Amino acid sequence: MLPHPFAPFCERVGTGSTGLETFNNKGYSMKKSTLILICMIVALTVPLAPAQAPGASVAKNDAELAKQIRADQSLRHVHQMALDLLKGGLNAGSGYRQVWIRDMNTFIELSLEANPPALLRDALLTFFKFQGPLGDIVDGYRTLDPAQKEKPYRLTPLAPGLTSYKNTVEVDQESSLVQAVYKYVTVTGDRSILDERIADRTVRDRMGFAMQYLLTQRYDPQHDLIWSATRADWGDVQPESPRGVWLDANSHRALSVYDNAMLLLAINDYLQLIGPNDPQAAHWRKTRDELKRNIRKYLWDAKDQKFIPHVYLDGSPFPKDFDENAINYHGGTAVAIEAGVLTHKEVAHAVTRMDADVRDAGAATIGLTMYPAYPLGFFKNPELTAPYTYQNGGDWTWFGGRMVQDLVEEGYAADAYREIRPMIARVERVKGFYEWWTRDNHPRGSANFRGSAGVLGRAIELLEAWAEKH
Repeated sequence: MLPHPFAPFCERVGTGSTGLETFNNKGYSMKKSTLILICMIVALTVPLAPAQAPGASVAKNDAELAKQIRADQSLRHVHQMALDLLKGGLNAGSGYRQVWIRDMNTFIELSLEANPPALLRDALLTFFKFQGPLGDIVDGYRTLDPAQKEKPYRLTPLAPGLTSYKNTVEVDQESSLVQAVYKYVTVTGDRSILDERIADRTVRDRMGFAMQYLLTQRYDPQHDLIWSATRADWGDVQPESPRGVWLDANSHRALSVYDNAMLLLAINDYLQLIGPNDPQAAHWRKTRDELKRNIRKYLWDAKDQKFIPHVYLDGSPFPKDFDENAINYHGGTAVAIEAGVLTHKEVAHAVTRMDADVRDAGAATIGLTMYPAYPLGFFKNPELTAPYTYQNGGDWTWFGGRMVQDLVEEGYAADAYREIRPMIARVERVKGFYEWWTRDNHPRGSANFRGSAGVLGRAIELLEAWAEKH
């Protein structure tokens, strides 16, 4: 049964909230008394549709759902749109000149279907050419422009004509590169990349070197987890400064689930690449097991069944009376699920809570970064100082698509199909992939955003593979 148009607002009235603020934000205007009267009429005439629990679907069984997925031409259409976008280019989107590793890691599988493997192989090797003396990996690289005013972060004789960029508040660059290499090898079968020498080290050794950098330079011995600056979930901007992309005297170090789950994924991938008999395998198995245990120990709120946004090492940048743990991080949760941190039952609870967050926020999809968002002015960067903008509560298919993938892998195909449909619909509506979306479902940020195309295209493939088996 489809929900009544006023259902989200009436549900909020029933819980003590007027729902009027959300309604007015959608471009309407209505007095509270009028809204309550409408809700009373709705209650008497049209029962409100309950939120669907995990496993619920229009389809009555797996066979019917599989038939529905296989007949959905919108899935075919958007998948082809994604492949077309990924042909020939590796930069993140129209608004980005750089090839970013955190983005490429999320579209490399689909890109390998649309491009010669050599293009992706060369890009991966380029990141290792920029690797720092302590093992760190840069965010991205691009063609060197002699006229650029901003000083290049790093140049290397190994990649002449290119310049790199390094964001120091985040720590997912190293993990992203290891994951991307694993995906490349898995798709192509080309294990020779592991023995490719960059200067005095092989790629195999450089991957371990990159992860070890996190365990030496970004390691908190009290919690046995890695730290970064405070950010909004998986974002790359700290709240203390207008630019917010480099550690400085004002930074507040913190532990978060996204960073540590990304490292956990990378270690798992690395172990698959080197094999159980490699001399380093025992070290990385031990590190992996301890990391997973400590994510659960320090970052999982068992009572509220959600992840704690931050465990601070040197105090919080936010007011003392601000309850940050009221925020539910959708992106970090999706990555933690992919890394195997949550149980099957906890995954079911996570998607139910995300659906409730989307409804309460008045948003369109579970790509909603978080709920609720940080209040106005908590972040000085103008891109996300307002609630529900950019990384502060924007709706990102780049992460919503990963959650859909998680649901398929966990066996919740009906939920995955339900969650992907609004993402598919808006891509077709605007005829393209965008970086993020507003709560009222309008595209923002970079057009031709390859990360969104990659995760959505991959989610479609997983759904179709499930349908073929059923």
